[in-house]
Amino acid sequence: MLDGKTIAITRSKDDSAEFISLAEQNNATPIPLPTIELISKGEKIVADFLESVEKYNPDYCVFLSSKAVKLLFDTAKNIKKFEQLQLTVANTIVMSVGPKTSATLESYGIKVNHQPKNSSSVGVGEEFSQINAVGKKVIIPRSGAANSFLKELLNKIGIDVMEIHLYDVCAFGDTTQWNGFRELFSQGKISGVIFTSASSVRGFFEIMLKDYEKSPLIDNLSKLSLVSIGPFTSEELKKFDVSFTMAKIHTVAGAFDILKNILNSE
Repeated sequence: MLDGKTIAITRSKDDSAEFISLAEQNNATPIPLPTIELISKGEKIVADFLESVEKYNPDYCVFLSSKAVKLLFDTAKNIKKFEQLQLTVANTIVMSVGPKTSATLESYGIKVNHQPKNSSSVGVGEEFSQINAVGKKVIIPRSGAANSFLKELLNKIGIDVMEIHLYDVCAFGDTTQWNGFRELFSQGKISGVIFTSASSVRGFFEIMLKDYEKSPLIDNLSKLSLVSIGPFTSEELKKFDVSFTMAKIHTVAGAFDILKNILNSE
């Protein structure tokens, strides 16, 4: 149990239901921190995706986040192209990066054919290696802020990849939701923070550096237990010279378990 501990996650409240539930089950106080917001590329993302699928004729469609799924399908609903999008995606072999993304796809009526055991880009690469997809074509609708790791990894396996950028990412604008966290942080009353993506790391530091000088901020963070959800998040954290532990299982539950173990061992 985490009696009396206050822990944060770099996600909005809407995206933190699992984390909040786990924290409350362990008698901890959860604080969701909205660190990033999506800037959609607008209604044209649906037309771009449909046109790309028609011309490229991919064998697989890979979804790397529930956000990408929601944005694409909700935009299609708004412009009355939902059924066309649904049919287009259903005519490919669908791979989802993890359980949350799979559940979101299924909520839109899309059957998920493959979900890697390791919920990460590395896991997607491992899954493609196992199913012998050499020579196949893959389309990936994703963030414009994403790095090229997965595309390069799949290219090495012998898979052709097309990426469609649905949105860009920037630091969350309305930081009034951070007031409680900032106050507790200044008082040394935050026990730990879970970082959930490379972009959320960048957003976290951009927001916090508006109120703190870098050196004192890093010093104060060094007193907390910081957990990274996976390798790309870890690489971003390294840039800020903070100590952290990476979750072995790259999910919110996996990151929470690591944080719980660290805090219980202190």
